[in-house]
Amino acid sequence: MTATAEAATVLADAAFGADPGRWPLPAATTSHERWLRAVAAGGQGRYACALTELAGVLRSPGSGPLVSLAHSTRASFLRQLGGHVRARGVDGLAWAHRGEDGEAAADALVGLAADALGVGRFGLSGRLLERARDVSAAPRPRVRLSWVSAELAMARGHGAEAVEHAHRGVAAAADYGSTRHAVKSDVVLAAALCSAGELDAAREVADAALSAGEKSGLIPLCWALACLLADIGSATHDAPQIIGIRDRCADTVRRRGGVWAGA
Repeated sequence: MTATAEAATVLADAAFGADPGRWPLPAATTSHERWLRAVAAGGQGRYACALTELAGVLRSPGSGPLVSLAHSTRASFLRQLGGHVRARGVDGLAWAHRGEDGEAAADALVGLAADALGVGRFGLSGRLLERARDVSAAPRPRVRLSWVSAELAMARGHGAEAVEHAHRGVAAAADYGSTRHAVKSDVVLAAALCSAGELDAAREVADAALSAGEKSGLIPLCWALACLLADIGSATHDAPQIIGIRDRCADTVRRRGGVWAGA
């Protein structure tokens, strides 16, 4: 295997495989590798690095659907930091650049649905999710579709429905083989279980996901899990430990270039 091919394999495994905590990452030499590097870095909360790589994709001529995927990825970072309103414009760019690529189109639609959900436009969010279901059945968009479907059900107060969607996300993530997607799916499942009043099950899922997230260096997901466990209690950590994890993750995100919405 050439050095270039090896770097591409490492980046793919960090972005969508079994090694999401790998750092440092090899340098990217193509637009696709830059996108993979951005996804992997963002999963670790290294937003400054990730945004630099995405900017490189957007500057590169002939990137095709990667332009759309780069916009979708940037929008997801904005949402992770609470910026749903700003993310909506970026997801609109993703949709505008989708071309004929079904995966890019589905990513843009799911992103727009998440943006609409974040500002309380539940009907629009549901319609966008329906469109996304018809656009692509690729594994990664299917996982993301389950996440946002569960989140929409939670927002509407439909706990049992949220749990169903979340379990579909867990199963789809297991088939997909991405550690990051598996941990995020457990984050969504834990939240859905809370919305359904199943607090013991939610704690069990969240505690296990926090352990997996810490081992894999998934700082933003660990922050989300610590926030949840601070509210419902943990079976494996006392309250000061959970608060400590939450605050350390938030500080790490800030040091790595993340800017929380409203900060």
